[in-house]
Amino acid sequence: MLNFINIDRATPNKRNVLERLKDYDEVYEVFGRNKSKEQAERCMQCGDPYCHSKCPLHNFIPAWLKQRAEDNLELAFLLSNEPSPFPEILGKICPHDVLCEGACSLNTGHGAVAIGAVEAHINEKAFAAGMKPNFPGVTSKKKVAVIGSGPSGISAATFLLRNGIAVEMFERSDRAGGLLTYGIPGFKLDKTAVDRRVQWLEEAGLKLHLNCEIGKDKSFKELENEFDAIYLGIGATKSNYAKIKGEDAKDVHLAIDFLTEIQKRNFGAQTPNFVDVKDKTVLVIGGGDTAMDCVRSSVREGASSVKCLYRRDEANMPGSKKEVINSKEEGVEFMFNVSPKEIKVEKGKVVGVELLETVMSEPDANGRQKVEILEDSNFVEEADVVILALGFSPEVPAFLSDSKIETNSWGGIVTNNFRTSNPKIYAGGDCQRGAHLAVTAAADGRDAAKEIIKNLE
Repeated sequence: MLNFINIDRATPNKRNVLERLKDYDEVYEVFGRNKSKEQAERCMQCGDPYCHSKCPLHNFIPAWLKQRAEDNLELAFLLSNEPSPFPEILGKICPHDVLCEGACSLNTGHGAVAIGAVEAHINEKAFAAGMKPNFPGVTSKKKVAVIGSGPSGISAATFLLRNGIAVEMFERSDRAGGLLTYGIPGFKLDKTAVDRRVQWLEEAGLKLHLNCEIGKDKSFKELENEFDAIYLGIGATKSNYAKIKGEDAKDVHLAIDFLTEIQKRNFGAQTPNFVDVKDKTVLVIGGGDTAMDCVRSSVREGASSVKCLYRRDEANMPGSKKEVINSKEEGVEFMFNVSPKEIKVEKGKVVGVELLETVMSEPDANGRQKVEILEDSNFVEEADVVILALGFSPEVPAFLSDSKIETNSWGGIVTNNFRTSNPKIYAGGDCQRGAHLAVTAAADGRDAAKEIIKNLE
């Protein structure tokens, strides 16, 4: 350990740009044995590890880095999986640069330890060696319904099953995984990783009901009668609009619809609502990771030009920096400090977006800057297709009010330590905290499961 003086920070190799643009296979390669060992050996083994504190799951990062450095793959694997429901997935999709690696004590000098890459290596190599998570089987007479199979729902089911509690999961889509399956493109996460975790849960006793929407295919009241507790992991799936003229035009699309149809096509399914951007000029409005997913997918779909429009500057972009870098490498252009005023439509077709230039205000007492519009700075950027990637809000299904589950002003489910106003119902993830990260949803699912277990005893 402490080898950061002799060994520089390294990141996983990326596939050649010209090759990776031909498909949706993962861009990053998994570390090899030597590279992961070297990077693990850079860890300082801090007495108060900021990486552990900054991780929403509070992963035992220094502990499994040490075991990886000492070639104890099995113990590293066990330590990695103890607090996390799917570390091999989060090792690839987490914004490590603003979480664990951003908090690494080496970050400002020698370069942070490549925590995410080592995490992915430990688990993939362990799987290849025949290791997998252990479950006791269903040993309890208690049973819990989980609504939603995204990161939060999978996490809750994982920790309930680890404690021998029976779980039935209800998913309205045709596949489990939520945003892991349909919201994150394959070039960031191979879908076999999601399928593998779901399969292990089913082997552990999970009963999975696909194409089953609660309130439509099965009533919520039935669940209340049949189960000892219910966990709501329904996410925040309602897309936000810009609230500007022209956004209802047929060539304007929501990010999640665009990404979902591409993934369905890649699965070989029917895609009646597929958005064809081949040989078209595409403008993506937004600056987060979903916007990056859309611009990078557009390039792969053969768009003639792809631009990302963002109302702040590059330094204030909310997503992972590596996604911006990857987008630029793949030919995406960025227009910063522009705010959409109107989507221009002629004869029923989108022809462009009218934009206003913006500047960032001076920082306030908390260091925050506001976006200020420059009047009379209008100009039009040409477009054939516009994709809105402006974040998500919770849906508010009717069964919430019917079952006296309190929601707040923006539709989020009100909880007290994950328990709703209906004491039998729990909630976590985006439907409770608002749209956020897969890792925070996973942390909520785990902690809610612990609360459910405690209250069922």
